[in-house]
Amino acid sequence: MPPFLYYTKPDDQQSMRLSGGNMQFPVQNDSALETLYRANAGGRQIPYDKDTGMFRYWDQDNDYLERERSTSISAGFGLDPIYRDDQNYFAPDEVYMTARNYGMKETSKFNVTWEFEVESEFFYMVRLHFCEFDEHIEKAGDRVFQIFINDALVESVADVMLWTKSQRNVPVHRDYAASMQGKGSLKKLNLSIKLQPHPAARSTYRDVLLNGIEIFKISGSNNLRDSNPSSSRRNREKKIRIISLVVGSAVGFILLSLIVLLAYFQLPRAAIKEGNSRWRPKSVPTSEINKSSMLLSDQCRCFSISEVKAATNNFDDSLIIGVGGFGNVYKGQIDNGSVVVAIKRLREGSQQGLKEFQTEIEMLSQLRHRHLVSLIGYSTNRNEMILVYEFMAHGTVRDHLYESDHRPLSWHQRLEICLGAARGLHYLHTGAKNTIIHRDIKSTNILIDENWMAKISDFGLSKIGPSGMTRSNINISTVVKGSIGYLDPEYYMCQRLMEKSDVYSFGVVLLEVLCGRPPIIRAVERQQQNLVEWVRRCVDENKIYETVDPFIKEYTKIALQCLADDGNERPSMGDVMLGLESVMETLNRAKKAELGGALNEEITFDEG
Repeated sequence: MPPFLYYTKPDDQQSMRLSGGNMQFPVQNDSALETLYRANAGGRQIPYDKDTGMFRYWDQDNDYLERERSTSISAGFGLDPIYRDDQNYFAPDEVYMTARNYGMKETSKFNVTWEFEVESEFFYMVRLHFCEFDEHIEKAGDRVFQIFINDALVESVADVMLWTKSQRNVPVHRDYAASMQGKGSLKKLNLSIKLQPHPAARSTYRDVLLNGIEIFKISGSNNLRDSNPSSSRRNREKKIRIISLVVGSAVGFILLSLIVLLAYFQLPRAAIKEGNSRWRPKSVPTSEINKSSMLLSDQCRCFSISEVKAATNNFDDSLIIGVGGFGNVYKGQIDNGSVVVAIKRLREGSQQGLKEFQTEIEMLSQLRHRHLVSLIGYSTNRNEMILVYEFMAHGTVRDHLYESDHRPLSWHQRLEICLGAARGLHYLHTGAKNTIIHRDIKSTNILIDENWMAKISDFGLSKIGPSGMTRSNINISTVVKGSIGYLDPEYYMCQRLMEKSDVYSFGVVLLEVLCGRPPIIRAVERQQQNLVEWVRRCVDENKIYETVDPFIKEYTKIALQCLADDGNERPSMGDVMLGLESVMETLNRAKKAELGGALNEEITFDEG
C-alpha cells in the first residue's frame, strides 16, 4: 500500500484543487475519509478479492452516467501490461485497462457527465484515474480535454500523455476537492463530473478519456461530522436537541415494548399454537420496499433470507453463474432441491439497485408469457435485495455468438431464438394491460432455457405506457437509459422514449445474431467498428444480397427496417414477428427441398 494513498504528502505543495476556485485543499492524516463511490469507468464491476490486495469494491459506472454519448473501450487484457511502481499503484489493473471515451470525431460540442448523490454541507475528495493505452495516441497534445467538477473548471488542459511524459500504459490520477453547499433545507445534492474536448486545442483526437472514479467524504477530525461547522453556540444547541431527541425516543421505545409484550402474553394460547403470522417476529425490509405495491402481488413468493442462503449454500462462490452491476447471480435449489433457480443478489448495502429491484418485481409478478423469464419470488432482509428466477440452462444469447467456447448455433436455432424474443417483445407492447417498453433489449438480456427457447429478462429499466386506445405512438419523456450500441438514436437525441425504441434495439440484436460479433468493436478498422453502419454499407455496396441465400436476404431487410433513423418508419414488433415467421417458413421449405446443406455454416461478411 502506498504510504500516502489518500492523504497529501507533507512536501506536496499542490495537494488538491478546490473546485470553483484556485485554492489548494490538503488532506491531512488526521482527517477521516468515508468511501462513497468507486466506479470502473467503461468496465465491469471488480469484486473485493480482485483488487490490489486492499479489498476495495469497484462498481460499474453505468448507473451514474447522465450523458451517454460515450463508449466503453478496453486495452485488451494480457496484451500491454500496466506499468507499476510505488508511485502509481493506486487501482486494480482492470480499472486502468478499461475506460470511457467518445469513440467518434464529431464530439467537440458534446460532453460526458457522471452524477453522484451526496450530502450537503460537506467537503468531498474526488479522485479521477487515467491511463492512456490507445496505440494511436503517441505524444502530448494528441488528446486534450477539460474537466469540470460541479460545472466548475478544475482542469483547463487535461493531457494524460503530458502527465506521464509521453508514456502509454502508465497510470496517473488527479485529486480535486468539492464543497457541497445546500440551499435551505436541501440535504441531498448531485456531485457532477464532466469531461469535454478542449474547445480551442488543436489535438489530433477530439474526445476524452477516463478510467476510474473515487469519491470520499472528508471530515475535519477522526469522526465523520460536518467539515464546515457553524458557530460553537449553534453546535451546543444542536447537541442539546439531539440529546433530548435520543432520550425521548428511548423512553418511547421502552413504553412501546412493554405494551407489545403485554399484548403478546394476553393472546390466547390457541393463537400462539397455530402460529398466527401477525405475532411472529419478522425481519424488517428496507422502508422504501415496504411502500412499494409489489408486496400486494399474490403471484410472487416471498423467501426468507435463510431459505435463500440454504438454496445457495450461503452464497457459495462456486455457484456463481453470472456477474453484473447489481451483483452476483447464483445457481440455487429450492423446495428441498426439487426446483433449480437463478438467484440474483444485489450488492449488500447498495442503494443504486433499489428502483430497478422494485420495477423488476412489479413488472414480472404481473406478467406471464412463455417468452418472458418467470420471476418466482424475492427476498428482503435489512439491506439485502434478492430476486429468484426460473433457471435458464443455456445462459444468454451472447454466450453462443462470440467470445465463448460454445458450439456455434445453427441458423435454424438462431432464427428460432430471434422469433421467440420477438414474440416476447410483441406481448410487452400489445398483450399486457398497459404497454411496456423494455428499454434495455440486448443479447445478454435474452436468455435460453433447456429446450432452447428464448426468453426476455431484466426489466429493471422498463417503463409502463398508457393502456387502451392510446397505445399507438407512445411518447414518454424520460432520462436516457440503456446500453451503448443498442440505444435508439432518436430516443438518445430527443429523450423521448417510444415502443419503437425497443424495435431499434432488437434490430441491433438481429444483426448481432447474423454476424456473430458485438455492436461496437474498437480493435478493428474504423469503418467496421460500428456493426449497424458496417452492415448498412455492405448492403449499399451490394456485398451481401448477391451472394447469400434468400432467407438471409429477407432476415437482413427486417433488421435494417428496425434500424431506421426515424422511429415512425420502423415496423411494429408484430410486423417484425410476422416477417421472421415468413423467413422461418422459407428456411423450412429450403430444408425440405434438400437445398439447405450449407445453412448450418457460419455466415460472415467480407469487405475485401
